[in-house]
Amino acid sequence: QLDPFYASIILFVGRAWDAVTDPMVGFFISKTPWTRLGRLMPWIIFSTPFAVISYILIWFVPDISRGQVMWYLIFYCIFQTLVTCFHVPYSALTMFISREQSERDSATAYRMTVEVLGSVLGTAIQGQIVGKVITPCIENPVFIGMTNSSVAMEELNMTHDTGSLTDTRNAYMIAAGVIAGLYILCAVILSVGVREKRESSELRSDEPFAFFQGLKLVMNHGAYIKLIAGFLFTSLAFMLLEGNFALFCTYTLGFRNAFQNILLAIMLSATLTIPFWQWFLTRFGKKTAVYVGISSAIPFLILVAVLDGNLIVTYVVAVAAGISVAAAFLLPWSMLPDVIDDFKLQHPDSRGHEAIFFSFYVFFTKFTSGVSLGISTLSLDFAGYQTRGCSQPSEVNFTLKMLVSAVPVGLILLGLFLFKLYPIDEEKRRKNKKALQDLREDSNSSSESDNTELASIV
Repeated sequence: QLDPFYASIILFVGRAWDAVTDPMVGFFISKTPWTRLGRLMPWIIFSTPFAVISYILIWFVPDISRGQVMWYLIFYCIFQTLVTCFHVPYSALTMFISREQSERDSATAYRMTVEVLGSVLGTAIQGQIVGKVITPCIENPVFIGMTNSSVAMEELNMTHDTGSLTDTRNAYMIAAGVIAGLYILCAVILSVGVREKRESSELRSDEPFAFFQGLKLVMNHGAYIKLIAGFLFTSLAFMLLEGNFALFCTYTLGFRNAFQNILLAIMLSATLTIPFWQWFLTRFGKKTAVYVGISSAIPFLILVAVLDGNLIVTYVVAVAAGISVAAAFLLPWSMLPDVIDDFKLQHPDSRGHEAIFFSFYVFFTKFTSGVSLGISTLSLDFAGYQTRGCSQPSEVNFTLKMLVSAVPVGLILLGLFLFKLYPIDEEKRRKNKKALQDLREDSNSSSESDNTELASIV
């Protein structure tokens, strides 16, 4: 029952805080010494219980008349920080479990498959538990044409049934508890089942660099900047699609009772096709997979905007979108280790830069989510979107069409153009792999020679 303006402020400040915490966590990880558990795993283990507590407190409604805004702002920022402490080292683990490109690609495919599957599971849990609380739409004509969302929310709160509100609060707390339990379970499986290998990411002759010097080197690496740019726009396209597809199905297409199944079709399609894209990239190369996988969504996005109210077409579009979502989120993550290998060849004396690469990659993932949220909220509010309305003005329906069709298509085309500039193709990837192997062999032989000389002197 917060004013939508304050809710937007909380989300905006949380995303801005992410811009600070992601590189900060990358900095501290790069300075973390190796322990018996590794360098990354302690961050995952020790952040988990605090992340779970802060997540539950986000959904808790405190019994205070004032200060609720600060309550949610503080715990939302704390939770974002703790998730960063989990996600950055978790993502960077790819570089610490093997030095073989094929094994890292396989690990990335498994990771992204389970991440998408986890999104399906989380969406289903939250949706089923909260969805059991009936909150009917509002047909009062006083809402028609009203563009001030704060006034609409105030009117809504005056007529809201107290019992229904209590049931809704309880449902959100139950859902938060279940998801928190899954968070703990997954962290335990990860910490027990994965071991870091120090030699997988470092050369024996490496010398540590200062963080800001390393940051400057990373951000000046052309392949990394081009990969981030392409990843940014394609991710934004699919986040706009996912974030507005439920509203689009409910209001523009009129499938109020089917949109949960349609969203489930998207997520299941993405989960099931990640192994296919993993095979495709090993067979035809990663850049080719990017062009084919991401661009395949364009004709279907145009089709769903042209053919209104066709449920079969909508399901076809959902499946096709899921296929492209799998490619859009698997392939950039699969390409990042190649960029790091390329960086190592250009800066063979640098060490500990993996966390910097992954921390900014994680940041841009969150950044696109925040930008998508901001674009959607402002566009719909400007068009006159009515909270919990049974129907929406024609301007809202037109805006939803733009957000799930025209805008994503434009962003996909821009992202594919930027991927065209990405310099690491399959030939260069093979050359980098051989050069790294030669560099490691030279480093190892040099180290053995030094040890032999020292032994003879002794």
